[in-house]
Amino acid sequence: MNNIDVLIVEDEERLAEIHAEFVRKHSRFRAVNVASNLSDARKLIQVLKPHLLLLDNFLPDGKGIELLEDLVAGDIPTRVIFITAASDMETCGKAIRFGAFDYILKPVSYDRLQMSLERYIRFFDSQKANAQVNQHHVDELFNLQSKDFRSDKHTKGIEDLTLQRVKDVFITSAEAHTTESVARLIGISKTTARRYLEFCVENRYLRAEISYGRIGRPERVYKRQDGADPTP
Repeated sequence: MNNIDVLIVEDEERLAEIHAEFVRKHSRFRAVNVASNLSDARKLIQVLKPHLLLLDNFLPDGKGIELLEDLVAGDIPTRVIFITAASDMETCGKAIRFGAFDYILKPVSYDRLQMSLERYIRFFDSQKANAQVNQHHVDELFNLQSKDFRSDKHTKGIEDLTLQRVKDVFITSAEAHTTESVARLIGISKTTARRYLEFCVENRYLRAEISYGRIGRPERVYKRQDGADPTP
C-alpha cells in the first residue's frame, strides 16, 4: 500500500514535534517535514507534494486558512486537517467551504486525531482504488469526508449512573484530573473513563487542556466548566 506523506505546519516547536511523533506511530503515514510559517509551508508543498497537511491557523506570517485557499485556487490535491485554536465561526465556515478534511480544536484530543487519520486512510485508499466511480463509491467518499464523530463516540455506551459518578469527581473537587486519576477514583478502566470524560467535554460540562510532559507524551487534563450543570 502507498505511504501517505504528511507535512506539519505549526509554529509551536514542541507541539509540532508531538504531532510528528504521533503521525510516525502509524505505518501508513510519513511525517515528511515541519514548517513553522506560511512561507516555508508553501515552498515545502511545491517540493514535497504532501498528501496531507496538519495545519495550524495562527502562524507568524499569516493564517492557515489562506494556505487552504491557495491550495484550492492552485488546484493542488493536498488535503488539510486543521489543528487550531481558531474557534470562530468565520474561520471554521471558510475551512468547510474550501474543503478541509477535518477541523480539530486545541487542546488536541489525540484520540480524535487518530480517528481522523484512520478516516483519511480509507478516503485515500478509496480514491486510489477506482479510476471511475458509481453512486455507492461517491456516497462512501462523501461520508468519509463529513462523518459526524458524535454519532458513534459520544452517544453510545453512556450510562447515567457512571456519568454521574464521573461528574461527582469534579463536583467534590476543584482540581484538574486526568483519565488515569478519574479511572482510579471511581474504579473503572482508563478506556471507559476517557469515553465519559470526552462526552463531558463535548457537552460542555468539562473543558480539556494539554499538559506537556516529555516530547511525544502530552497529557490531557480535565476541569469543570464554570457554571456547568452537575445533573446528567
